[in-house]
Amino acid sequence: MVKVGSSLVTDDGRGLDRKAIAAWVNQIVLLREIGIECVLVSSGAIAEGIKRLGWTARPAQIHELQAAAAVGQMGLVEAYQSAFAPHGLNCAQILLTHADLADRVRYLNARSTLLTLLQLGVVPIINENDTVITDEIKVGDNDTLGALVANLLEADLLVILTDQAGLFDADPRRVPGAVLIARGRAGDVELEAMAGGAGTVVGRGGMLTKVLAAKRAAMGGASTVIASGRESNVLMRLARDEPVGTRLSASLTRVSARKQWMADHLQVAGAVILDEGAANALQSGGRSLLAVGVKGIVGEFTRGDVIDCRTQDGRAIGRGIVNYGSGEVRRIAGHASGDIERILGFIEEPELIHRDNFVLL
Repeated sequence: MVKVGSSLVTDDGRGLDRKAIAAWVNQIVLLREIGIECVLVSSGAIAEGIKRLGWTARPAQIHELQAAAAVGQMGLVEAYQSAFAPHGLNCAQILLTHADLADRVRYLNARSTLLTLLQLGVVPIINENDTVITDEIKVGDNDTLGALVANLLEADLLVILTDQAGLFDADPRRVPGAVLIARGRAGDVELEAMAGGAGTVVGRGGMLTKVLAAKRAAMGGASTVIASGRESNVLMRLARDEPVGTRLSASLTRVSARKQWMADHLQVAGAVILDEGAANALQSGGRSLLAVGVKGIVGEFTRGDVIDCRTQDGRAIGRGIVNYGSGEVRRIAGHASGDIERILGFIEEPELIHRDNFVLL
């Protein structure tokens, strides 16, 4: 899984950098020849649309951003297809929103389509569907989208190409003596603290989104490399395991595909607040959530929704598929499983969330 950022694709907002795109495509072709399949997540549609529309700055209005995405996406895909065509390869445009990945049926459909494209020898070019996104359905940045798709396809490696050489122990744009971190562990909270800060004026992401994307990809078993997209032959050098950029290893235990889908929900329908005993039981592993351990309910949800399980200080420790709607949970919260039928007049399941439908975060 290779993700390239807006500043790289559009030469820092000056327009599509076709020379750079051709260089990445050439490397993807070579990787395919040695048996490494690649899927590309590419930013750049909004930045290219802004240039084509003659605007001097990124607009703030959502509809103008959507218009820029619609205009720019045309050029973005055409540039990639023009680069792949001399190699006799087709590419395919895939536009996704969080809603596509949160709905289980659409999630599986997206996976099937992407796997079919790869079987047909087609290179998928993925971007967020910025022409229709709202706060409720957006992923938000393509670093996160890259991690989500890496998990969707059970990729071995997520490569995030950016305009920085990797993750430093301080911002190299402000601290001349900042040191590059060559290796680390995905999910290390110290790395997250180092990575704080915004991205470029062209893109939406920053180093923090890349470190968090690595943590998300690690749950699916993929390690992550954060490296400069301007490094010569960066993808081929990574394939040879050369030390390029920052490699964050996936030391986290890989979860099942179904649980990974639950963990990858960026927005959930609601949450339950747990007492200390229930929180400790869930964190110890292999336990279901019972109604007796619930102290409060947040939001409105229905049976089958994915909800968060939070401690009393608001920290989400896990999430799962709930067996009862929020109105029913309010009535049975704090009660033993044996009381559910008496209170509700029926019983769906004795557990609020079964352990098979729960994942720790």
